[in-house]
Parts: sequence; C-alpha cells; structure tokens
Amino acid sequence: MLGMLAALGAFFVFTVMNVFAKLLSVRHSVIEIAFYRNLIACMPFLFMAFAMGKREMLVIRSQPKAIVFRAVLGAMSLMTTFAAFALMPMAETTVLLFTASLFMPVLGVLILQEHVGPYRWAAIVVGFIGVVIMTGPSGTVNALGLSVALAAALMHATLGIVLRHLGKHESPETIVFYFLVIGVLVTALPMPFVAVWPAPDEAPLLVGVGLCGALAQWLLSTAYRHAPAALVTVFNYTGIVWATLFGVLIWNEWPTSVVLAGGGVVIASNVLIIWRESRLRQVTGAGVRAKL
Repeated sequence: MLGMLAALGAFFVFTVMNVFAKLLSVRHSVIEIAFYRNLIACMPFLFMAFAMGKREMLVIRSQPKAIVFRAVLGAMSLMTTFAAFALMPMAETTVLLFTASLFMPVLGVLILQEHVGPYRWAAIVVGFIGVVIMTGPSGTVNALGLSVALAAALMHATLGIVLRHLGKHESPETIVFYFLVIGVLVTALPMPFVAVWPAPDEAPLLVGVGLCGALAQWLLSTAYRHAPAALVTVFNYTGIVWATLFGVLIWNEWPTSVVLAGGGVVIASNVLIIWRESRLRQVTGAGVRAKL
C-alpha cells in the first residue's frame, strides 16, 4: 500500500512540475526552466553529501563515462520534454511521452541484444498506430509538437536503457546526484543568452519546478522500494488523468474523440508490454529457482 501511494503521488507531482513548466514557458526558455529545476532539485543531495556526511554518493565505482552521458542526455531530455508541453496540450503530450515504453524494447534489441518476442513487437506496432490515429486529419496534434514529443520519448527510452546498465554498477543516489549536478552545468552555459528576470508571480513557479522534481524522484524511489516495478509502472498512466484535468481547468484544453481513441490505443499497447515483461520475469525467476 505504501508503494502504491508513493507511486500515485510521484506521477501526480511530475504532472504538477510539467504544469509549472508550461506556465513558465510563455516568458521563459525551456533551458532556463530546466536550469532552475536541476539547481533546486540538487540542493537536498548537496546537503546530504556535505552537511550530513554522506560522501559515498559522490563515489563513482566504475562507469564515469556512462554517468556523464546519462546526465547530459537527461538534461537534453528535460528541456525537450518541457518544450513539448509548451507546444501542445497537456493530455496529448503526456500520451505521446508514453511511447518511450514502445521505444525501449527496440533499443533493447539494438543496444543490449535483448530478445523481443512477437507479443511485444505486435504491441509496439499497435502503439504507433495509436500515434498515427492521434495525428490524423481530425486530430489536434501539430507536426512540430509531435516531433518534439517523440524526440523526448526516444530520449526517455534511451535513458531507461542506460539506467539498466548503470544500475548494475552504481548506486541510485550517485546516478541522480550527478544527473542533477551535471544538468545544472549543461543548462547554465546558455543561461546568459536566454535568461529572463522572473516576475514576482513567476518566482514561486520556478521554485516549484525544482521542488516538484526532487519530491517526485523521492516518491518514485520510495515506490520502487516498497512495491514491484511492474505495479509502480502501471501507476504512470494516472498521469493522463492529472494532465487532462489540469489542461481543462487551466487552459480549457478538451481532448477530441480522435485523440482519446489514439491515446487509448497507445496506453493499451503500453499495458500489454508491461504485462508481457512481468510474465517473462516470473517465468525466468521460476526457472532460476528450479535450477537452484
């Protein structure tokens, strides 16, 4: 129950973070928004490392290049995600970002030489058919927004593949710490050229982006610690509920029936992939136990 509540809270807070970013994108560059998000989110980690003496999170055991690659790609992914929300309605963007789960098995085959069976290949094809439905003549998804959202989803999927590799060698605290610190440095470089002094009513939103990012990461870590990964991943789809609700209440964004139909296909294909991978883990685990 604790894991499920933490997962529900994490994906709600992630949505709030994206709402703040969308509101800020009217006057501020996505680079600037990502800078403040990383800067504020890394403060608790810096406090733990230097004030509480938890210096072990600073130690990279064996994968420094992968840590740096993940951090730089993560910064680019964050900026691209914020750009997608700036260009399109909340609900449509959220559904398109779910295609990261469709890209991951493909990248697993190409990069990790993983095996993908016919069920998951079929789910991947059906998922992208859902994207085509959303972008049809009567859909509301524009070409630029679609391209940016799919690019963000591809980056999310690549980050997931990198994390599978890093998780075998580095602690989660080390990965997140360097992701945030390097993310600050990457986004700080163009800040003199893109930064706009925030208005008094915008400062809380900039702080909120960072605090929401930190809180969502902590809640997600708690969720994975107390509940199976497959169960936590299912709660990701509550994000579409929050995104639709905020879109309607703040921007009067009502998804069309075509977008809802295409989004339903994308979500259904994601759920099939999650179910199939969960079944494969159970079978693999049973096989290992039998051998033991």
